[in-house]
Amino acid sequence: MSPRLVLASTSRYRAELLARLEVPFEALAPAFDEEAEIARFDALGPAGFAAHLARGKAASLRAVRPDAWILAADQIGVQEQGGRAVLLRKPGSEEAARAQLASLAGRSHELLTAVVLVGPGGAPRSEALGHYRLHMRDFSPDEAARYVARHRPLDCAGGYRIEDAGIALFDRIESDDYTGIVGLPLIAVSKLLREAGLL
Repeated sequence: MSPRLVLASTSRYRAELLARLEVPFEALAPAFDEEAEIARFDALGPAGFAAHLARGKAASLRAVRPDAWILAADQIGVQEQGGRAVLLRKPGSEEAARAQLASLAGRSHELLTAVVLVGPGGAPRSEALGHYRLHMRDFSPDEAARYVARHRPLDCAGGYRIEDAGIALFDRIESDDYTGIVGLPLIAVSKLLREAGLL
């Protein structure tokens, strides 16, 4: 029998976090193209855009597992530039990661992690959103280049991971649940799962 809970993600970080809650689940790749949605960022705003991506991931698996609860999450990075919020993309290359870190050095930025839980048979959707403000040291381009070459954080918004040596690039982090920075805010997820009778 398949688990009642599906994690709409192939991220090993999210799977490792969810496993801490000791709830059986299976992880499936969502059929959702995040890149195709980028143009909607300005219209939706940071919080709305993060929630939109998480909802899209969950909805993409409804036909595959109509009987399951589907948990989806998405994280975006946002930096203030010229009085407007600019989306921090997953760099994808070492060159882009170095450039992104250079733009963040000595400044603060925000991560938003949206979580959506959708029930079977049209059960109401429940959601949560975590906000995290991160303050980076004024590190040198050489330090950023060494970090990127060694740890290759190419699939992470902002071009770093706090769970490896990337944590040394920071002065401080403002957060009520650090797991949300890694990619799945377990305090909020626990609440959603409890309300659904899954935890």
